[in-house]
Amino acid sequence: MKNIADPPSPSTIPTMQEATEQMRNFLQFITLQFINHPDQAQLRVAEASENHIRFRLIVAQPDVPILIGKNGFTASAIRNVLKAAAIREGINATLQIVSHEEEQERVAALEQGETISEEPHVEDHDEADDEHLEE
Repeated sequence: MKNIADPPSPSTIPTMQEATEQMRNFLQFITLQFINHPDQAQLRVAEASENHIRFRLIVAQPDVPILIGKNGFTASAIRNVLKAAAIREGINATLQIVSHEEEQERVAALEQGETISEEPHVEDHDEADDEHLEE
């Protein structure tokens, strides 16, 4: 009998692309369960390094506090499940949740040649999310 804690055999380890697609599907599914404006949601994926995937979830401004949740608990739970799935596949995954307005500001800054850190936050908690917390 195989122990579920045993690492997967090499033949069952998905490729980076397959693992990314699985995580993308998870994020799309879970996001749609919370937000009120699914037609405005975008999920962008970037390969930060050979074993690090960065997800950026861009949603309508009213949906940001819903996804962040009270004291950041909802976003933290989503990130923890994402990280657990990524670790299982031998990779690292991060998630940033932003509004369309914040994304437009970021793109405008990049177009003006400003240097923007893609990961300005502590891994377990995005400080930028604090401004969106529900009271």
